[in-house]
This record gives sequence, C-alpha cells and structure tokens, in this order.
Amino acid sequence: MASNVGVSGQPILILKEGTERSRGSEAMHANIMAARIVSEAIKTSLGPKGMDKMLVDSFGDITITNDGATMLKEMDIQHPAAKMMVEVSETQDDEVGDGTTTVVILAGELLGKAEELLNKKVHPTVIIDGYRKAASKALEILEEIAIPVDPMDKEYLKKVAMTAMASKLVSGHAEHLAEIAVDAILQVAEEKDGEYKVDLDYVKLVKKTGESLRDTKMIKGLVIDKEVVHAGMPKLIRDAKIGLLNAPLEIEKTEFDSKIRIERPEEIQAYLDQEEEMLKGLVEKVKAAGVNVLFCQKGIDDTVQHFLSRAGIMAARRIKKSDMEALSRATGAKIVTNVDDLTTADCGYAEKVEERKVADDKMIFVEGCKNPKAISILIRGGTERIIDEAERSLHDALSVVKDVVVKPKIVAGGGAPEIEVARRLRRYAETLSGRESLAVEAFAEAVESIPVTLAENAGMDPIDAILELQSRHEKGEIWTGVEAHSGKVADMKEMEVYEPVLIKMQAIKSATEAAAMILKIDDVIAAAKMKPPKGGPEEGGPGGMGGMPPE
Repeated sequence: MASNVGVSGQPILILKEGTERSRGSEAMHANIMAARIVSEAIKTSLGPKGMDKMLVDSFGDITITNDGATMLKEMDIQHPAAKMMVEVSETQDDEVGDGTTTVVILAGELLGKAEELLNKKVHPTVIIDGYRKAASKALEILEEIAIPVDPMDKEYLKKVAMTAMASKLVSGHAEHLAEIAVDAILQVAEEKDGEYKVDLDYVKLVKKTGESLRDTKMIKGLVIDKEVVHAGMPKLIRDAKIGLLNAPLEIEKTEFDSKIRIERPEEIQAYLDQEEEMLKGLVEKVKAAGVNVLFCQKGIDDTVQHFLSRAGIMAARRIKKSDMEALSRATGAKIVTNVDDLTTADCGYAEKVEERKVADDKMIFVEGCKNPKAISILIRGGTERIIDEAERSLHDALSVVKDVVVKPKIVAGGGAPEIEVARRLRRYAETLSGRESLAVEAFAEAVESIPVTLAENAGMDPIDAILELQSRHEKGEIWTGVEAHSGKVADMKEMEVYEPVLIKMQAIKSATEAAAMILKIDDVIAAAKMKPPKGGPEEGGPGGMGGMPPE
C-alpha cells in the first residue's frame, strides 16, 4: 500500500513500512461512518425525555450525565474523524454552553445526507458549497424569526434557564436552580455602550455533598474553600475591612548562603528578638491599614499568625489566584503585592466574613458585598453524582442566560425553529440550479432530524409528528414543535419553552464546518504502530489509524 511499482518493475517505497493508507471513497465512507456512530450514540439523550448515559472510566469512576459535551469527553474516542465530533461539542460548550447534543446530531446527519449524495456521484466540493450556502441562509432565517427580548427581563431569562435544564437529571428542581442562575448572571453582568458583557468565570460554583438540591443557594459574595489559619482568630467578623495580599507574610530567606558569627548566648536571643520584631512590624502594617480580614495568596509565618490572632484579625493563606481576583471584584479591594503598600484605600468591604462548617470541611463565607461583580453558588445534593450533574446543569443554565443577556433574542424550543428553517430552505433550494440545490435539500433534511429525534425520544411516531409539524408550519404556525412531556405537537411559545437564538446559530455554524472538513478528506495516512517495549506488555501508542484495528 505504501509503495508504487516503477518502470523496471522495482517497488518504490514512499511511506514507512507498516503505514496504513486508505483513500478515495473508501476513506471518505470510513470517516463518515465513524462520525455518524458517535452521533447515533448520543442521539437518545436529546430533549426532556432523553435518556442518560453512565460512563465508567478506567479507574472505575462513574459519571452519569445527559450533557453531550461531557459524554463525549468521558468516552475514550480513538478514531480521528470521530474525535472531530468531540471537538465540535467542545466548541459549542465553550462558545454558548448548551446545545452540545444538538450540534453532534446535526453534524452526523449532515454527513449521512452527504453520503447519499456521494453515492449518486455528486462531488464532495459541490456538497460542501451547497452546505455553506444553506448554512448562511439558515442563519438569516433564524435572525429573522427570532423574538427580541429585554436582556434584563427576569421572566424570559428564567424560562430560558428552565428549558436548558428540562432534559437534565435535576429537572425536578429546575425552577429553583433557574432563579439562582438568573440572579447570578444579572449580578455579574456589566453594561458597556448599551451592550452587556458577562464573564462566567466570576460565577464560582462550589460543590459540597449533603442536604439536598433544594438547599443550593447563591451567596452575594464568595465562598472560599479555605479555613482560618489560626485557632485563636475570630471566626466571624462583621463590617469586614478586607485586605488582599499577594506576598508572603514571612521573612524571606536570602538567595545566597550567609553566615552569622555569634560569640555570646545573648546574641542568639538578640537575633531571634530582631526577627520577631520584623514579623511584628508586618502585622503592625496590616493593622495600620485598618484591615480586620486578610486573604493572603502566599504563606503566613506561624509567628505572624500568632500576632494576627492577638490583634483580632482573621486571616487565610494560600488563596488561589482566581479566588483573589474574584474577591477583588466582589469586595472592591485591591490586590497589593507588598505589605508596605497596604493602605486603607486598598481595603474592600463585606457585611460579614465567617468561617462555617459545610459537610466535613470548613469554608470562609464572604457575604453582603455592596454590589458584587463576582459571586458564588454553593451546590448541595444527596450524592457526589447528583452534585456533579447539578454543576453541569447549572453551567448550562448560566450559559443560556448569559447568551440572552449578550444577544437578547430568543426562539421557541421543541424543534420549532428547525422545522421552520428546513421549510424555508426547501423554498430556497428551488431557486438554485444544478446539484447545489440537492445539497441545500439535504441540509434541510438534516436540520429536520432534530425534531424527529425529539419525537422519537418522547415515544411518538416520528413520521406522523413530522408531517403534522410541516403542515402546521405551512399554515404559518412557526412556533409549533414537539411537546415531549405530553407526547404531542403543540405551540411551544404558548408552552413558554424558549432557547437563545445564539445556541441555534452556533450549532449550525459548528456542525456545517465539521461536516465540510470531514467531507474534504479523501486520503487517510496513518503512521505505523509504535513498537511495544521489550519484555513488557504492549504500551505503545494507539494502534493503526488512531486506534482503528489494522486491516
């Protein structure tokens, strides 16, 4: 396979021995098949009636989830084309936070429809061009049908968050968690030139097992997963003046070796006294700045801890950099890199700072900040698995609320926008000539696979459902979709099932690009297997074509 026969009948070796190569339609079909298998694997988890997956890793750790990106991350996928599907879901997750299952199903369907066209001898480039035209048209249609909303309208935001959590394990507590998500995003959103910016890093999710999901709450301030450094320090301080220090409160050791000549015992004492005075001086500087709660990013010497506790100052050390930045945003304190520079003006404020025991751990709660631009959500739940899934669900809920705040347009859910997009794309295909119109038709069918899957997962007859949806959309009922709970076709706007238009747009962009990329590949050359080390078990890299068994 890696050779060619020359004129003289001698084989000409180009690729290294053991290299595998598949080309032309064989390579294309293999790639499409791999990507479609991934898409089929997670199809059943789409929508409120979707099933969950239990993933067990090599250490025996269990993940139970309904989140597309998480499923694909946890599955150890080896095939190179299938890995691209994982990347698509990760992009969707990073960009808009939800719709990760949708984007993979869509990419899989686009490839499936493309394969049918390839079998009819349509060239891949023609399919790709048609898909790109269809995608830009689909984005125009979405922009046109989307409903503009007020980015600060809590009612709409809450409904969007509840829709995002409807398909999750925690759907029974969706309303409670949706309210938390909306409050959190509105708290950290910042307005600039009439537009809002939201950084999700400033909503800190802290997980602790115990109590139930009902007890999950937003802290108008932060929860720091550290305890107070000294037992003698106060555990509660009201009207806290908070100092943030990015420097060690200890005497630094010199870079080079130095010797001290001591001739009399008193000199040892004098040396120790002087060291103590220097440490005491550090504490005096902290006191002079009016600080009564100190968060230190580096270490705090034992002696300094003692003096701080004598001065009635609460302190915590080795705080993470991200926590320091969040504390700065929440309390208004400035991070100071040298204790000498600490002044009253650098202090932040919180109504109270308290060390509390949550489950088995002690944590510091910084609460009652005036207008915190960084906050924490403390997630509680009966088991580790539930808390992990609650965290993923909250991440989705926060993301969709953020999407609406950033781009205040929504569409109804239940596959309604997909049916409308498919319907209008078919009209658009009629205006195109040649084979491109076939590709646009194929794109419309692929988009329609989302409501079909929703109907299947809800136990409905997909053919009946899709026919009813199409006829109602033809009559102008553009928000008619699949109402999975009752297993009927209904007006999703009346059901108040809303999604950000940003998610739908990103799904179409990412899925189209991934499908186009896979369709462009006509030759797969996989390096030879790494040889296993002598005498040991096989520890080489993945075999064959990124883990495909050698042929």
